[in-house]
Amino acid sequence: MKVVCIIPARLHSKRFPRKVLSYLGPKPMLQWIWEEAVVCTQFDQVAFAVDHEETAALVRSFRGSYFMTDEKIPSGTDRLVALMHTKQLQGDIWVNWQGDEPFVTSRMIGDLLRSCAKQDADIWTLKKKITCQIEVQNPHVVKVVSNKKGEALYFSRAPIPYPRGELPVYYKHVGLYAYTKRALQKIQNMSESLLEKTESLEQLRFMEEGLNIKVHETASYTQGIDTPEDLLIAIKHFSTSKIP
Repeated sequence: MKVVCIIPARLHSKRFPRKVLSYLGPKPMLQWIWEEAVVCTQFDQVAFAVDHEETAALVRSFRGSYFMTDEKIPSGTDRLVALMHTKQLQGDIWVNWQGDEPFVTSRMIGDLLRSCAKQDADIWTLKKKITCQIEVQNPHVVKVVSNKKGEALYFSRAPIPYPRGELPVYYKHVGLYAYTKRALQKIQNMSESLLEKTESLEQLRFMEEGLNIKVHETASYTQGIDTPEDLLIAIKHFSTSKIP
């Protein structure tokens, strides 16, 4: 089973343009991600999917591998689909490690892929228990609810489930995915859905079209960078954890 890891790095993201060029301490954010990804023994190949020469130049500066993709492609998953369609890469499992997730580790990749060999889903992703009430109300923190088998029931920017009685346990979705080749082939022919547009969450399109998403839990720290405020938090965390 060949596992390829693609790191989509869109230059002009809607909420925080040019964030993929950000530095965390002495290194670019993308370099931290690259150095962690290439030591993950689960991956047979790692590469960025970029859409601008400025990003490509940054990746070349630390000798990373990349593929150029059309800047009009709307999402990271769609960049994986484009690479698969053009046959620039071949793989049985495709991991989407977003270019704004610098805190993902090889341990988290192990959590993500732990049941892929069983082929018990079309897509795998991660969740982490929320311990800070502020995150529950934060629309930038996506929440997920899953069933007893660990299959996703719904993702939302709203607090789910709604507490009518006992206060529930909330889980935030970690923006890391693994897809079967078959799932990407199906996604290639899907149109944007109403739920996806409403919540601005592409995984809702996949669920509406009948794809099964298995959600594994991770205990590892994660902090996606969606806003300038998130970047400040990330810089502070790096200063106490990774930067000497």
